[in-house]
Amino acid sequence: MDLSVMFFGADSTTAGGARHTETYEDILAVARTADRLGFHAVWTPERHFQQVGQVFPSPPVLSAALAVATERIGIRAGSVVLPLHHPLRVAEDWAVVDNLSHGRVGLSVATGWHSKDFTLAPEQYADRRRTALETIPRLRSLWAGESAEYPDGTGTPVQVTPQPRPVQDTLPLWVTTSGNPETWEAAGRLRAGVLGATVGQSRDELAERIARYRTACAAAPDQRGTDAHGRVTLMAHTYVGADDAEVRRMASAPLKTYLASYVRQTAANRAADAATAKLTEEQTAMLADFAFERYLSWGSLLGSPGHCAKMLADLAELGVDEVACFIDFGIGRDDVLAGLHRLAELKENL
Repeated sequence: MDLSVMFFGADSTTAGGARHTETYEDILAVARTADRLGFHAVWTPERHFQQVGQVFPSPPVLSAALAVATERIGIRAGSVVLPLHHPLRVAEDWAVVDNLSHGRVGLSVATGWHSKDFTLAPEQYADRRRTALETIPRLRSLWAGESAEYPDGTGTPVQVTPQPRPVQDTLPLWVTTSGNPETWEAAGRLRAGVLGATVGQSRDELAERIARYRTACAAAPDQRGTDAHGRVTLMAHTYVGADDAEVRRMASAPLKTYLASYVRQTAANRAADAATAKLTEEQTAMLADFAFERYLSWGSLLGSPGHCAKMLADLAELGVDEVACFIDFGIGRDDVLAGLHRLAELKENL
């Protein structure tokens, strides 16, 4: 099993305002450390106009910085919200990063979910899932150097080929899912990897979705994607401490704050169900408490080295190929780096 580092965007505001420069410095420091410690990849998300994830509006821009700050670690988008972007622009932007990184790029495609994100492309919101899935084959062909026909500034159809040429002939692709079984199967039919999470699903549900994905992937024809087995990457909240008591003490307050902020962000979505939209602050805090306790018991790498080793073994048994360790939920840089060193020691035994 591979271990990667994932940024997913803690609230970076302070009493004196946003200190985003410090956050970017933290990201670069963590990425350099993960590179030296032999982690598989570093994942960054795409987030817009929200308190959570303020520093992640443009994965290719940040990934370009990560590409030149590191030497061997994979540079991954987790995710590109494909309906927000023209596929030509996605192909060209990430080809630049692929060249800067000497062929270390990989993308996970997301449909998008928050209505405010689609301020950038409001016409795409209603049909975003179909748009994302149907654009993946076109994105693959553009990456491979094939031309495509699009209208130019006068409305006249023209053949265009994205530039520059990437280092990799085939673009490593994943499909991001929040747990919808149909998305797992769609990723399999596309012969793409899956980027999922333990959030919102039990161990049995996760096992069933992985099985459905493997079946769909094995039955699908080759599409410049992964092999017939596919690739399952799972995001997990991560902080490996000296012991379980230390982890509870260190992670409790920042993770609960992060979870509460995420619930509030979900409630602000125009497509949120009525019950979520009406949650009080007290109810939100209770949900954060419940989620934190659940993560301690299963589905995270929050705990002592021994606890986390057992969790990794369990995920490997389920068929997970890679764990993307979500580390930026509010713990300070020095503690995050110390936790990465402890996790690297575990990695040697996987």
